[in-house]
Amino acid sequence: MRRISLLKRSAIFKRFIGDRSGVGAIEFAILFPILVMLYIGAFEITVGLSISKRAARAAGSVADIVTQQQSVTKSSLQQISVVANGIFVPVNTTNMQIKLTGITMDASANAKVLWSWQNSSTTAPYTAGSTVTGVPADMQKASSFLVRAELSIPYQLLAFGPAFMPGNMQTLTISRTYYYRQRQNDNIPCGDC
Repeated sequence: MRRISLLKRSAIFKRFIGDRSGVGAIEFAILFPILVMLYIGAFEITVGLSISKRAARAAGSVADIVTQQQSVTKSSLQQISVVANGIFVPVNTTNMQIKLTGITMDASANAKVLWSWQNSSTTAPYTAGSTVTGVPADMQKASSFLVRAELSIPYQLLAFGPAFMPGNMQTLTISRTYYYRQRQNDNIPCGDC
């Protein structure tokens, strides 16, 4: 077997070190996966923010419509909740949950449930007469009435999550809660809630 002399080896090594052809391809191969992850991540964030914005608009719109009514029923609340579906078009709203609660404030500004309704069940989500927590301080006015709209929608990560996140983190629940005062009368009764 013929041995390559030390001088030839060093010449080959120097030529290899000095050769710059293919550096761009190697750099691209290293950076391409990072760039793809950044692009997909930006896409996921953009879609998620759009869903979040729609959730805020839908919850506020539903609460606003309810506060303009003189009285409501389960069927009228169901029709009002269709507004939220329209705001989310073309997003799938099959698992969207809307809870509407009529909250009465007594003379000491203690909040109690007058009635409640949700779109995904025939039973009320909150018991009438139960204490309500979480009412913003600026909305706690004695002898008043509030409507609370709670909307939550699951957001399934489209592309980024399945490969890089655990299974239980591939769906994010986006929730919004709004409190509105009634526009007419002292409260908004619900006859069959």
